[in-house]
Order: sequence, then structure tokens, then C-alpha cells
Amino acid sequence: MQPTLKVGIIGDYNPGLRYHVATDEALGHAAVALSISLKPFWIPTQSLERGAVETLLKPFQALWCSPGSPYKSMDGALRAIKFAREKGWPFVGT
Repeated sequence: MQPTLKVGIIGDYNPGLRYHVATDEALGHAAVALSISLKPFWIPTQSLERGAVETLLKPFQALWCSPGSPYKSMDGALRAIKFAREKGWPFVGT
């Protein structure tokens, strides 16, 4: 059995926004196409404003900065992006 790939989605999830729902669906389609197990986790931007961003983001094998700005905390989103860039973490921004 293969391990589950955990993808952290940086953003403030709103099920009423079609592009947030589409983000989850796109990851699901990619997982099926690649025959892998994948679990998306939405990470609210306000949770990234203070403290050790590295501690919050290291459990994820990849990060995606979601569509849908303005974020509740642009500073939190930017801290996550900085982590990914400086640590060479797999990252996509939309």
C-alpha cells in the first residue's frame, strides 16, 4: 500500500466559491490519473500569521496557494510562499 500524499492548500476555504471546489476536484482528478492516494488540507491564512510556519507546513509534501484573494491574511499567505521558496518545497500558486 502506498502512502497518502498530503497537499497543503494555502487559503481561506469557502464552499460557495466554485474555484475552491474546483481546486479539490482538480487534485482528486490528478490523483486518479496518477494512481496515487492524495489528501488535500486547507490551511487558513490567518493560522500562518504568527509562530513557526515551518512547523505548520512541513507535514505536507506539496503546497498550493489557492485562488481567491484577497486572503483573510495576506501576510500569512506570503509567509507560506516564502517558506516554500526558501526551502525548495514543491509549490504551485494560482
